[in-house]
Formats: sequence, C-alpha cells, structure tokens
Amino acid sequence: MKILERYILKENLKPFLVSLSVITFLLLLDHLIDLLNLIIDKHLDLLTVGWIFALSLPFIMALSVPMSVLTASIMSFGRLSTDNELVAFKSCGINIYTLLRPTVIAALFLSIFMIYFNDRVLPEANHQLKNMYIKANARRPISVLKPGVFTELKNYTIYVKEHVGDEMLGIIIYNQEDRKFPQTITAERGRILLSNGGNSLRATLYNGEMHVIDPTDNDRYEVRTFKRFVLNIPDLGFSQQEISTEYRGDREMSTKEMKGRIVENEQNIVAAHDEIADLRQKIAAMEKMGRTEENVKELKKNRNLLNIKLNKVGDMQKDIRVYEVEIHKKYAIAFACLIFVLVGAPVGMMTRTSGVGMSFSVSSFVFLVYYIALIGGEELADRGYMSPMLSMWVANILLGIAGIILILLSVREQRFINLNIFKEKLGKLLRLT
Repeated sequence: MKILERYILKENLKPFLVSLSVITFLLLLDHLIDLLNLIIDKHLDLLTVGWIFALSLPFIMALSVPMSVLTASIMSFGRLSTDNELVAFKSCGINIYTLLRPTVIAALFLSIFMIYFNDRVLPEANHQLKNMYIKANARRPISVLKPGVFTELKNYTIYVKEHVGDEMLGIIIYNQEDRKFPQTITAERGRILLSNGGNSLRATLYNGEMHVIDPTDNDRYEVRTFKRFVLNIPDLGFSQQEISTEYRGDREMSTKEMKGRIVENEQNIVAAHDEIADLRQKIAAMEKMGRTEENVKELKKNRNLLNIKLNKVGDMQKDIRVYEVEIHKKYAIAFACLIFVLVGAPVGMMTRTSGVGMSFSVSSFVFLVYYIALIGGEELADRGYMSPMLSMWVANILLGIAGIILILLSVREQRFINLNIFKEKLGKLLRLT
C-alpha cells in the first residue's frame, strides 16, 4: 500500500510544481507591468528591483499554491482515469477513498504550512514591500512632477503644464518656506535636475516672474522679472535610508497582532459608550431647561460632541470587522488547498481530462468562482452586512460540500460532465463560423 501512496503522490507532485511555476509567473506578469513603470520613472537599481520582486512573491504564492493544488488534482486524477488506471485499481479491490487518502493528507499538511505562511511570512513581506515602494517613490521626486498636477516637495508646491523632452513648460512654484510671506515663481520653461541621490533639487528657470509681498509693508506687492533664475532645494527629506513607516495595515499584521488591536478597540468602545451615555443624559437635562443663548450654545456643543463619539465608535467597530475578516481569510485561503483536492480529484476522474490546457481552464473557472465569493464576502463583512467568519468560510463550505458530492458520484462511477464532448462541439461551432 505504501508503494501505491508514493505513486499517487508522485503523480500529483510533478503537475503541482509545473502548475505552481506557470501560475506564479502569470500572476507576476500583471505585477511586472506596474514594476516596469516604476523602474522607468525612478531609475531603480537591480538590487532594489530584485527585492521588490522577491517581496511580491509571498502575496502571489498565497493564491497560486491553492490554485496549483486544484490544477494538479484535476491533471493527475484525470490522467489516471484516461489511462484506465482507475479501472485497474478497482479491479484489484482498491477503492476511490484509498486513492484519495495520500493526496488529502498531503493537502492537509500543505494547508497547515500555508496557515503559518499566511500568518507570519506574508504580513512581514507585505510590510517590507510597502516600505520598498515608499523608498522607491521617494528616491526620484522629479518623476512625480506630472503635467497638470500640483506636486508638494518639502515646503514647495510645483505645477508643470507640460513636458517637452528634458524641458518643462508653464512652470509655477509656490514657495512656503516663509509661511507669513510666501512667494510665487512662474516661468515659461525650465529644467529640474537632481543630485545627492535624488535628495537635492536644482531648478533652472527662464523668462519668468517672482511675486512677493514686502515684509516691511504687507500692503505692498512686488513683481520681479527674470530671464534666468536658479532655485536650489538642498534637502527634500527623501533620503532612501530614512524613508519608512512602522504603521501596519491589516494585511501587514499577524493574527496575534490583529487580535490585540481588536481587544484594544473593544475596550475603547466600552469607554466611549460610557461617555455617550453621560452626554445623552446631559443633553436630555439641558433640553428641559430654558432656551437661553448660553444654553443653546452648550446644547449644540454637546450634540456635536455626541456625534463625534458615535462616529468614532462606528470607525472602531469597522476596524474590528476588518481585522476579523483578515484573520479568517488567512485560514480560509490556507485550507482551500484541502478543499480543492476534494473538488479537483473527482472532477479529473469524471471529466477524464489530463491535458494542461483543459485542466488549467477548469481550475481557473473554479478558482475564479471561489475568489469572487471570497472578495464579495470580504466586502459584505467589512460593511457589516455579513458575519466575518461566515463571509470568509462560505466559499470553502460550499466547495467542500460540492467536492464530497462529486466524490460520492465518482464512487458510483457517474460522470458529471464530459469535457471532450464539449470540446468537440465547440470545435465544430468554430469551424462553422
């Protein structure tokens, strides 16, 4: 029996590795387009590009691993069915449950590993990736000077009408270094160069004006014209080594960290409810008093304060739902590996498909339905229309039930759908058109 288990696992391992490579690569392609734009705009070095790629992999693999399990299950059990090996196993007294056992056990261990991966590796990678993007975007601040957009750099707000080659046309610079007496600089054209690793800026402007207020006489407004003017900004605060943030969103936290935030928010909500109750009593008492000018002002103040407290409670409740959704999502996506074996194995046996294209098409459709249900459930739970636990597990529950039904049908040797007939009819239809 151990020989049979090793054989089944071997039949699943190769398509799993191939599927994992292909699916991860395809998912990376979408990310690659955004990264290429960043490389071109920011002139990133190879080391930074490599780190961004490496830190992007955990998020992609959190999705590609379950999908690869589904594809591998369809391919491996489809091949066993196509080559009539299932018939041979059954004639030897080996049932479907015995054939599924090694794959299910392997998927269970993979799900346990993915729980650790999604809870520990993925959040840290997401946090580091966010900081890498912050550093990359800050490294070349000149690249963020988009035509028709006001851009803030340190104490300056810069507007550029259009780019023509290396020159910029229609430049407006609002200098707020002196908050009391800011100045406006306009120029027909100019060039902006960077130095000190992109942390210092030198703007050479031509044919422009400088609008300033006389500090000795605030009513006096001066306009100075220039043919050439050089503006130096020595420290933009965009040092690559210094730019980072310790703030973590829900996708950058472990389960333990999010549970800590949930407890903290729950404690704050209890304290806020006490304050709200006191304010309501105070407002009720003031409404019974005479409507003096002072009383009306105080009543309005307390009502505004009550609304602020209520909104704050609503925000904290929303944060709790977001954290609870993310916690359940980590586990639900991890256990999708096990669920997809229950679905993929009988689908492969019943459809008798072992080709890569057909297996990938079927698995893509199943995963698309699963992912839409997951994202839809997340949105409903974040808005409070659905329980966070149910919203994240409903797709697993429904697919798990469907997988068990399909396995029972496979045991009875009932075919769910013949994809070969569908493929033939589709081919005929295409030839007719």
